[in-house]
Amino acid sequence: MAMVVTQPCIGCKDKACLPVCPVECFHEDESMVYIDPDECIDCGACVPECPEEAIFYEDDVPDQWKGFIEMNATKSAECPSAHE
Repeated sequence: MAMVVTQPCIGCKDKACLPVCPVECFHEDESMVYIDPDECIDCGACVPECPEEAIFYEDDVPDQWKGFIEMNATKSAECPSAHE
């Protein structure tokens, strides 16, 4: 199971979630950040730091945002690291 970034993150410029990630598993494009499910260690450190309340454990992603599970996997493979 991995953490998943969902719709409320779109357009967020705060990115307070990034510095707390111990494995630097976030990737980003011009719209939002994504979590690489293969790198994520499910620590949950990013959840309380997200000002948009957009990050969930994979099993807890609300139904309307389930598509973001696959989107995080796909986009994290395509986008550069957000930690560089």
